Amino acid sequence: MIAPAPQPPSPGIAERTYAGVLGKLIGVYLGRAVEGWSYEAITDTFGEVADYVNHQVNWPLIVPDDDISGTFLFYRALEDNGCPADIDAGAIGDGWLNYIVEDRTVLWWGGLGRSTEHTAYLRLKAGVRAPASGSIALNGKGMAEQIGAEIFIDTWAMVNPGDPERAAAMARAAASVSHDGVAVEAAVLLAAMEAAAYGERDLDRLLDLGLAYCRSDELRTVIADVRGVCARSGDDWRAVRAWLGAHHGYERYPGNCPMVPNHALLIASLLLGGDDFQKGLKIAVSSGWDTDCNAGNLGALNGIRLGLAGLETGPDFRGPVADRMYVVGADGGECLTDAVIETRRILRTAARLRGETRAEPPARFAFEFPGSVQGFGPCPLHRGRQAVTRVGNLDRTGDGDGLEIAFEGLAAGVTGTVSVPTFIDPKPRGVSDTSYFEVVASPSLYATQTVTGVVRGFAETNPSLRFFIHYFDETEQLARLDGPWIAVGRGDNPVRFEVPDTGGRPIHRLGIELGAPRRLDGRIGLLSLDWKGAPANLVFGTARELTPALTPWDTATFWTRQFVASARHWATDIYNTFTLSHPADNGVITFGGRDWTDYAIASELVLELHETVGLVIRARGHRRYYAGVVHAGRASIVRRRDDRLDVLASVPFGFEPNSRQRFEVSAEGDRIALAIGGVPLVSAADDAYASGGAGFLIEGGTVPANGLSVRRIGGN
Repeated sequence: MIAPAPQPPSPGIAERTYAGVLGKLIGVYLGRAVEGWSYEAITDTFGEVADYVNHQVNWPLIVPDDDISGTFLFYRALEDNGCPADIDAGAIGDGWLNYIVEDRTVLWWGGLGRSTEHTAYLRLKAGVRAPASGSIALNGKGMAEQIGAEIFIDTWAMVNPGDPERAAAMARAAASVSHDGVAVEAAVLLAAMEAAAYGERDLDRLLDLGLAYCRSDELRTVIADVRGVCARSGDDWRAVRAWLGAHHGYERYPGNCPMVPNHALLIASLLLGGDDFQKGLKIAVSSGWDTDCNAGNLGALNGIRLGLAGLETGPDFRGPVADRMYVVGADGGECLTDAVIETRRILRTAARLRGETRAEPPARFAFEFPGSVQGFGPCPLHRGRQAVTRVGNLDRTGDGDGLEIAFEGLAAGVTGTVSVPTFIDPKPRGVSDTSYFEVVASPSLYATQTVTGVVRGFAETNPSLRFFIHYFDETEQLARLDGPWIAVGRGDNPVRFEVPDTGGRPIHRLGIELGAPRRLDGRIGLLSLDWKGAPANLVFGTARELTPALTPWDTATFWTRQFVASARHWATDIYNTFTLSHPADNGVITFGGRDWTDYAIASELVLELHETVGLVIRARGHRRYYAGVVHAGRASIVRRRDDRLDVLASVPFGFEPNSRQRFEVSAEGDRIALAIGGVPLVSAADDAYASGGAGFLIEGGTVPANGLSVRRIGGN
């Protein structure tokens, strides 16, 4: 077949992308609760899964998941490499190594020769470049033709709206990092369909278009058979499921989660569901096999194809999700995110691929998409009677973009609160006997940062408001700190909040409380909310200062969990603050986010048993950063980029064994500098990384670290 020419993006590209992101989340969350269940068990328990059933199986709705993390991490190889239109598998594989924390994030760590993605990761780590890392020649046909090639593919389509040819080429490169054969062809077909769905709604035409990019006769035959069975079944989806089980059951294919059965089910769910978003997902989830993967891909495709209106013809799928998602990787400050933030990133990348720039709201929270709330809702930690009755978007009433906060019965002693998560929940959210991906994250908000925003008052008399934070106190329980009350007048009111010092303990939620001295009903709007740049002066004391009840037998602390560690043995140190320990090279521990630009990080390091040790700055993953280090009798500024480590500047440096040395590494503009013991030693100029998180580097040994501080430089 001759591939059709790419079509220009249709009007509404931004909203369709947002709908695709939401569709992915809805599908994953819908299917995750029954992942691993048999078709028979799903039928016996639920009949059909037409809405979220997580509460019925004691499972949280918003969960970390490989389908989400891999989808929204791996395509960042485009951004990280200047958005090349011809990106290759090798560059994408480098992105895997940069963002994956071994044995902890993104993948199912099932073992070499058991988990396809784990196997590919180990090949990459051993120096095998993609696409050989995912090849049949190296890993075998059974391992290479599993479903994982497809589950991460949606964003490669979304950055190429209306251009199925380039989407297919990028999907082929991305899928081949870990897969080969029919698995890659299925991923290519789906990506082409999703890219074309920006301007094409008809399912038969979309399938024909996708098949134009497919090189597998086996897959063509399977899809032709599925189309025929669906056409003959009428509305009897169970008859189609029975046919799939008889002709393409798992027992007919090697491996834990083969591509062909799941891709066939995905296509059947798409065809049988038609333009009914809920119906398609119901079939995909109720049919078993890889429920969250199939429903996630289907939700993304139909979100793009049907738009936001298509998501809203069934139950309220969006309300419980509230845009929330985790993208769990080495870039810990990017983990707690939402559908709006991720849509902006996709649209920004898509514009760069077209040689354009995209204007977008400067604030973290701008609620610019219809119905978006960006994780905000009535605060689950509210004290007393809750006066907030609804949290939605101002576009519901034609008042533009913004968060609508409706309240009833505000009065003396009765307040209303809304909040947004800024760090992980107090307890692990896994449930025994279910698959679970750990939430590895850094907070998105830190003590001594400044929060700014704009609040709209609609009435002559509006409630007053104050900001508050919930943070983990010295007993590791959630405590609250409040800001001052702020009067809200009619119209748009600038607001500001200096985040209180928490002594280095992580902030769990940022909230807004509404109050009034006498009965007040109505609403206000939060038009924007933002914070940027490193903390003004974030200081960690010793471990005992942070947790006075700490003992040598129990050093598990929640404040240590705000760091993302590739170092093998990162832990609380009862006699200092942290222990840095890693037996090999590149043991990296970071926190903070990509909005940290000009700042300094300092800590007292106990130097004795190590090959290399120092402080990391402007980290963008764990294989892209600057560091100020000591190694082999020298103090150096180094820059890591994937496999390459460049020494930007170096001077001799000696120390007494077991001595305590205060390191400070600073970044200001293009200048990176290292001082030890208050003495500036070495600096270098480089502009490869303009911003990023901070932390430690340890190689070939163990070093205790006493205290830690981050200090903003200038007004960034």
